[in-house]
Amino acid sequence: QVQLVESGGGLVQAGGSLRLSCAANGRTFSTYTMGWFRQAPGKQREFVAAILWTGSRTYYADSVKGRFTISRDNAANTVSLQMNSLKPEDTAVYYCAARRGVPDVRNEYEYDYWGQGTQVTVSS
Repeated sequence: QVQLVESGGGLVQAGGSLRLSCAANGRTFSTYTMGWFRQAPGKQREFVAAILWTGSRTYYADSVKGRFTISRDNAANTVSLQMNSLKPEDTAVYYCAARRGVPDVRNEYEYDYWGQGTQVTVSS
């Protein structure tokens, strides 16, 4: 069982930056692929970014590529999402997710564990 807790959301102006963090419990964090998803009001949850358990490869949605960076610290059991050049369309609840091994990282149904989400609001 893995419990995930996100933090770092908030209100920011367009063009600004935020850094989201996800803290995980458990001693096997290093074996989990970690993903970030988001859900805007009235829309389906969508993939944002993922990082393999090895940290050797990262994946991004086209909409955030070049602006967002995912990273992990296995010693601290955390995964982070650095978000730069934020746009109003980035406004959503952001969720951290975990799955052991190497899933289809863009598919939310591949993930076994989810955090409660953190709100990101970007004003124009």
